[in-house]
Amino acid sequence: MNIDFEKILERADYYKPAMTKFLRDILAIPGESCHEEQVIQRIRQEMNSLQFDEVRIDPMGNILGFIGHGPRLLAYDAHIDTVKVGEPSLWRYDPYRGYEDEEIIVGRGASDQRGGMAAMVYAGRIIKDLALAGDYTLLFTGTVQEEDCDGLCWQYIIEEDKLRPECVILTEPTDCRIYRGHRGRMEIKVTTTGVGCHGSAPERGENAIYKMIKIIKELEHLSTNFISDAFLGQGSLTVSEIFSDSPSRCAVADKCWISIDRRLTVDESEEYALAQIRNLSAVRESGAIVEVYSYDRPSYTGLKYPASCYFPPWSLKEDHLLCQAAIKTYHSLFQTTPLVDKWTFSTNGTVIMGQHGIPCIGFGPGKEQEAHAPNEKTFKTHLVKSAALYAALPSIYFKQG
Repeated sequence: MNIDFEKILERADYYKPAMTKFLRDILAIPGESCHEEQVIQRIRQEMNSLQFDEVRIDPMGNILGFIGHGPRLLAYDAHIDTVKVGEPSLWRYDPYRGYEDEEIIVGRGASDQRGGMAAMVYAGRIIKDLALAGDYTLLFTGTVQEEDCDGLCWQYIIEEDKLRPECVILTEPTDCRIYRGHRGRMEIKVTTTGVGCHGSAPERGENAIYKMIKIIKELEHLSTNFISDAFLGQGSLTVSEIFSDSPSRCAVADKCWISIDRRLTVDESEEYALAQIRNLSAVRESGAIVEVYSYDRPSYTGLKYPASCYFPPWSLKEDHLLCQAAIKTYHSLFQTTPLVDKWTFSTNGTVIMGQHGIPCIGFGPGKEQEAHAPNEKTFKTHLVKSAALYAALPSIYFKQG
């Protein structure tokens, strides 16, 4: 098949107003993790109106749109849940009513990552318009609960829906660069216990908070001594939350616990990261418990799919067939060489490739620094570029392989 890249770009530009309207429609619907149902229904409406070959919603609530009927399967993924708005006074525009001008679209989720959803859905329409589909099937997923638990949605798609694509394009924001990996992460809980007593005589008890202070000081020092990888960078650690219990405000705390956000680079396993903390002298002396958080919030459908909050790192070699196909597609469309890089944050790729070994690359509208920020925005030119690349990539990839 000869690919007319100019026509693909023309169609992507033609659909810019429709992509913009669709994106603003879904931005107007609040959809934090476990509350995405109305967003999913609006996406189903759009997929059906654009004549996807099959559209269905799985028991977890992920939407699955299909184009083609061939034996080989390539997938595009966009998680469609968002984080909270945060402090409303920091927003110049209402985060759900949004704002647009000739260049940008503002709203919670514009970059992270409903812009990717809008672009990939219209890429499906471009593929149909230009008869680009071949002897393969394309799967377009709008996934839920990613902000709560990276990759849980894809664990379900692979293990329960029994869909295992040979590769996945993640549409998280990349500033229209090609990304091929990111560090992993863990959510770790450390708990100290003490003996409560009246606060007027603290010597009668044992303060769990004081034990934790010593641990936190050692954690701060530990965070300067992590493994570094030439591509993914160095592991990191931060104490993200601290809590305590006591019989009253006039009492010695008998329990204290902290949350740790641990970022993992190559060769930093779950066991390795836990052992580092368990071996701290303050942890050993206090008898603190160090464990990985688990996640079991029900999805909007009511389904519970428990998982450990351990998300491994992953990276795809630049000479891999998928990465090279993305680079070739980018060059053919835009007549320039793309920057190949990595995310700072984590994505569904932690399960897709990190756990299941399915090759992933990332390409998406919006900039990484817009994620979770007030006045979050994406760019209309990014929607066009992303839709064009998503439409052209399968032909290049399957032709190579």
